[in-house]
Amino acid sequence: MANIHFKSIDDTNKSLVRNIKIKREQEPFIETVDQCLQEANTYSEWKPVAIYNDDIIIGFAMYGSFGDSCDTWIDRIMIDEKYQGKGYGKTAMKQLIDHVSKEYGVNVVYLSIIEENRQAYHLYTKIGFTFINERDPNGELIFKYTIA
Repeated sequence: MANIHFKSIDDTNKSLVRNIKIKREQEPFIETVDQCLQEANTYSEWKPVAIYNDDIIIGFAMYGSFGDSCDTWIDRIMIDEKYQGKGYGKTAMKQLIDHVSKEYGVNVVYLSIIEENRQAYHLYTKIGFTFINERDPNGELIFKYTIA
C-alpha cells in the first residue's frame, strides 16, 4: 500500500529531486525539475515539494496561490519514470488536492495542461477535474476541481 506524502525541497533532498526523470515522450509536456525550482526561486508564491512513498522520493510537484481572488493552482506534478504505472500519480494528485485545499483554505483548485497531453487529460478528468473552456496565457487548457 502506498504511503504518499510531501516534503519541502531543502538541502537534504534537493539533489535526489533534481534527478527525477520522466519518460522521453512526456518531456514536451512539462518543465524539468531544475526549471521548476528556478521558477520557484523567482516567484515566492510557488511551493515546490518532493513526493515520497515511505522514505523514497518518487516525484515532484509545485503549487501556489495567486492574485486577489487567491486562485490556487497545482502547476506541476511528475512521477519518476521508475514509479509510473503503479497508481502513485493518481494517489499523489488526490492527496495534493487535499493538501493544497487545506493549506490555502479553498475548495477550488486549478491546473492547466498542453492539449496534446492525452495521458494527463485522462488522469485529471478521471480524478474529477473539468475543463472550464478557457486557456491560460500559454494556450494550455485550464481545468478546475471543486472539493465537495
